[in-house]
Amino acid sequence: MYIEQEIAEQPAVIQGLLDEESGTARRIAQAIRDFDPAFVWIAARGTSDNAGRYAQYLMGIQAGLPVGLATPSVHTLYDTTPRLNRALVIGISQSGQSVDVNQVVQDAREQGALTVTITNNPDSLMADTGEYHLPLHSGPELSIAATKTYTAELTAVAMLTAALVDKTELNEALAELPIKAAETLRLSENVWSWAERYRYAERCAVIGRGYNYSTAFEISLKLKELCYLTCQEYSEADFRHGPIAVVGSGFPVISVAPAGKTLALMVDLLEKLQERQAENLVISNEPSAGSFAQNFMPIPPIAEWLSPICAVMPGQILAMSLAKVKGYPVDQPRGLTKVTITT
Repeated sequence: MYIEQEIAEQPAVIQGLLDEESGTARRIAQAIRDFDPAFVWIAARGTSDNAGRYAQYLMGIQAGLPVGLATPSVHTLYDTTPRLNRALVIGISQSGQSVDVNQVVQDAREQGALTVTITNNPDSLMADTGEYHLPLHSGPELSIAATKTYTAELTAVAMLTAALVDKTELNEALAELPIKAAETLRLSENVWSWAERYRYAERCAVIGRGYNYSTAFEISLKLKELCYLTCQEYSEADFRHGPIAVVGSGFPVISVAPAGKTLALMVDLLEKLQERQAENLVISNEPSAGSFAQNFMPIPPIAEWLSPICAVMPGQILAMSLAKVKGYPVDQPRGLTKVTITT
């Protein structure tokens, strides 16, 4: 299976990206400081959209920049361009071939915005569209479901933010990321052994908050792509505002609850889910969260701002393992292609 190999490659991909492109990240960060954007606008689709969600929290919290997600259809279907001349516009795409995402970056550059692209294909149209390009160096990703390119995108966003803020503690934490990723994969080796329990699951919810709101979206996407589950992602706060009513005995809920600002709220939600007899699957590095889990997916101690890069990995492995249990084609999910072109 390609996906199993590509999941295993993630620590090396992250290390390679740090080694190859730290200088690029610093040059882009200097350009951002010189430009002094009023806001950040991120154009992406699919998995890359979830990298954009990570950037919303990371750049907002660490760099004090307001970050929005672009609406590419405004540019293509409606032939309208919002005023982006004071924006830092970042296009994120594994293939760099999405027509509508490229259009956002092109329109922004023509207005005088500062434009940056992040792709795994340095020969793509997107790589040439932005003023600056940060390549992912992930190598070919042959499985349709993105794994190593997603964590590389998150790492690229983290590199840009750390270079922009330029604090010693951020840079030191980033340097340790490949080791943390490798430890996460080691801690996740037993996920396959209990995936059988969910062979007949048809629906589930995935909950995160803060930095890991993006992780909830990405794990949910992997379960949809690989296991064909009716799966919905939620913020912990939004889940309390109605959707929690769907939870009854045996309902699977995957909660992403690492140490950090959101932990107490996530633990409180886990307690309420336990009262409803939910099937709690928990990704965390905190015993207070793991104590509520029917199945616990541990991650190593890691700075909260980097935790999404590790926290998504057990979710990738769960989706892969469950797809195998269900007898589904893991590398070639039905009806999907590796590159999806949207206009």
